[in-house]
Amino acid sequence: MDWKSSIRGFKAYLKLERGLSDNSLESYIRDVRKLVEFLEIKEKTVSPLQIQSRDVEEFLGYIHEIGLGARTQARMLSGIKAFYKYLLVEDLLDDDPTGLIEGPKLSRKIPDVLSLEEINALLGAIDLSSPLGHRNRAMIETLYACGLRVSELITLKISDFYPEEEYIKVTGKGNKERIVPMGEEAIQQNLYYMHHYRNELDIKPGCEDYLYLNRRGKNLTRVMIFTIVKNLVEYIGLKKNVSPHTFRHSFATHLVEGGANLRAVQDMLGHESITTTEIYTHIDRKYLRETILKFHPRNRVAQ
Repeated sequence: MDWKSSIRGFKAYLKLERGLSDNSLESYIRDVRKLVEFLEIKEKTVSPLQIQSRDVEEFLGYIHEIGLGARTQARMLSGIKAFYKYLLVEDLLDDDPTGLIEGPKLSRKIPDVLSLEEINALLGAIDLSSPLGHRNRAMIETLYACGLRVSELITLKISDFYPEEEYIKVTGKGNKERIVPMGEEAIQQNLYYMHHYRNELDIKPGCEDYLYLNRRGKNLTRVMIFTIVKNLVEYIGLKKNVSPHTFRHSFATHLVEGGANLRAVQDMLGHESITTTEIYTHIDRKYLRETILKFHPRNRVAQ
């Protein structure tokens, strides 16, 4: 039995025997397809009946590495478990490879994933009557639009910002460079900040190429970004464990849950532990751009 036919049978089982709604049904199917995508990335050719527990455990480790939140990991495991329960019910399988696998603990230590409504609320809380407000809006938009680490945000250069081509060049861990598409809203916010605020600053020597600067014309620190996010969270009364990295988690989670390909999300996040040098040097910019436009929530709203 191949994946295509087994997923087709699983879909019929969910609809006819479990009576799931179309949305719930598609969510289960998407979870199984993400496992298949992972196997393709690993170039591992196995049928649904040949899957071992370690394959599922490696998949869970993978989606954790690309930044998916604990709740999303748990839900995806639930979908895969349901798939193998179906194979058992249909007597297509004797042993369940997911039976002894536990989902991630939903600890408060793990940054929560923000909903699109919460992200919009945070963006809407920024005081744009202040020049610093336009800088902060541009930074938050960029964190979420591109899934950047804080260190990548504060070191982003003007020379690495290509608004006409709609992407930025990011220098990540180990000085690895990657190309990340940027949506229209984030581009416009950054251009407005540059043309109406940044060019009025007395920029200090050595900081001329840094995109984001403080009021004294110097580059920002990590602590400043954490403080900005903390103040916004407190202002809207959001009861979640939110840090700048939460926007990176949300970026990855929203793309994957929206249907984006795992490899595309992996490329845009640029994880050293799961990305080879070849991935950085052979990125299909058009494909990544189409992924951002199609699956990123802020871009769907803007269209």
